[in-house]
Amino acid sequence: MATQPKTRIAPTPSGLLHIGNAFSFLITQLWAKKNGAKILLRIDDLDSERSRPAYIEDIFETLEWLGIEWQEGPNSPDDFMRNWSQRKRMAIETPLMTSLNAKIFACQCSRKDLEGHSIYPGICLHKGIPLNTPYTTLRIVVPENTVVEIAENIFALGKEIGSFIIRKRDGIPAYQLASLLDDVQFGITHIVRGEDLLPSTASQIYLAGQLALGGFAKCSFHHHPLLKNDSGEKLSKSKGADSLREMRLAGKGAEQLKDLAMEYFEQISR
Repeated sequence: MATQPKTRIAPTPSGLLHIGNAFSFLITQLWAKKNGAKILLRIDDLDSERSRPAYIEDIFETLEWLGIEWQEGPNSPDDFMRNWSQRKRMAIETPLMTSLNAKIFACQCSRKDLEGHSIYPGICLHKGIPLNTPYTTLRIVVPENTVVEIAENIFALGKEIGSFIIRKRDGIPAYQLASLLDDVQFGITHIVRGEDLLPSTASQIYLAGQLALGGFAKCSFHHHPLLKNDSGEKLSKSKGADSLREMRLAGKGAEQLKDLAMEYFEQISR
């Protein structure tokens, strides 16, 4: 019996959500409705330095405003913190990290050490720093000739990204590892992302191969174009794009965003 398809909406509570987030959420919902898929709400809150209760509340308020429904995951900020926080699932990473010991290395490089480098230059690759050294990151070895196939795209992971971080200095799993393991654990079959996250998809497919999690590479990935401001820059929390919260407080509805998502979805569904 075929498994019901499942997708996810996975915001990070590191700032107020913007219209680019809404566009992605709405496309995900349209795809789920068309294909009879379940939607999981997964809030990626491992970044404790930037995560705020107000941002978690903003996620739920935004999804209600957009009219998005999900079948799995938290139903309120309180339910999220008690039962669904990503921090509650960190223990699963420990045995998996052990299985990677021959493919990872400890790195003591600071941001200043890496200034001027577009990809990691391999400074600590052959230093043999013990993996349990305090205040070091762990990186997975990515040979320079590594390429990853994603649908019709070939991504040169070795030349574009290099050996990326899978555990941060504070011992917390990095996004690429945590997101991958969550998608596998929850049985995600379809992932909708902005085209700026193509490098993340490639990194996670490669990491899944090293962890023998081959099912992840069989997921269906769709990378949609980004919404941009009048200056041609992508909308992002870090660049201070107008938040959906401000739109809600101004009494604006989400109809224009829904129409925009529907127009795009109809184009890719032809």
